[in-house]
Amino acid sequence: MQISGECFCGEVKYRIDGKLHDARSCHCSRCRKAFNAQASVYALVNPPEFTWVSGNYLLTTYVSDYDFGLQFCSKCGSTLCGIYKGEVHGVTLGCVVGDPQIEIGKHIFVGSKAQWEIIPDGVLQYDEDAPENA
Repeated sequence: MQISGECFCGEVKYRIDGKLHDARSCHCSRCRKAFNAQASVYALVNPPEFTWVSGNYLLTTYVSDYDFGLQFCSKCGSTLCGIYKGEVHGVTLGCVVGDPQIEIGKHIFVGSKAQWEIIPDGVLQYDEDAPENA
């Protein structure tokens, strides 16, 4: 399977030669700020399957505590991926082109979600991070 993605302005593009896995929506305050939304929507990727196709010179990297960070387009501001120890480990689903054939499997950090957000009943939720392999 091949998956592609791009930023809002279309200058930065990537390709994944494989499948995404472990899709989740994070509702923590840091994700709300980073993604300017009620939550982030994110899926993991096997790093060797990820390739920047064009525009990677426009990437800006922000690294926070514990070697986690984000990479985004310096031209349009789209957050494209998450990094861990300098390596891409996941992509934001909003920048994926087409159907990545994955569904959000869990909502994490709902214990700190915005007071104005309503999460529907029946959605798998964790007050903090989900246990490994959940």
